[in-house]
Order: sequence, then structure tokens, then C-alpha cells
Amino acid sequence: MQRSGKRAENQPNYLLEYLSLAPVLAVVSVSVAISTWIIFNAYFPDLLFHPMP
Repeated sequence: MQRSGKRAENQPNYLLEYLSLAPVLAVVSVSVAISTWIIFNAYFPDLLFHPMP
């Protein structure tokens, strides 16, 4: 039973390690990039794949 109590104490540390900054930054940066692409494409639909001559 001592091990079970120890595992419960390590649970918050494991959660903090699992939710580290790198995955959070990855999700945020991908979300910002997709949102920027959607907004830019809504206002200037032809500039993304057909650049001005």
C-alpha cells in the first residue's frame, strides 16, 4: 500500500511533465498559423498561390 500512496504523490509531477511547454507552444503556434492563413485567404484569396507579377 505504501507504493500506491507514493504513486498518488507523483501524479501531479507526472501531469506537469506531460503538459510541458513544448506541446503547448506547438499547438498554439499551429493554431495561430492556421488562423492567419484562413483570415488572409478570406481577404486576399488569390495572393497565396498566385503571386503578383
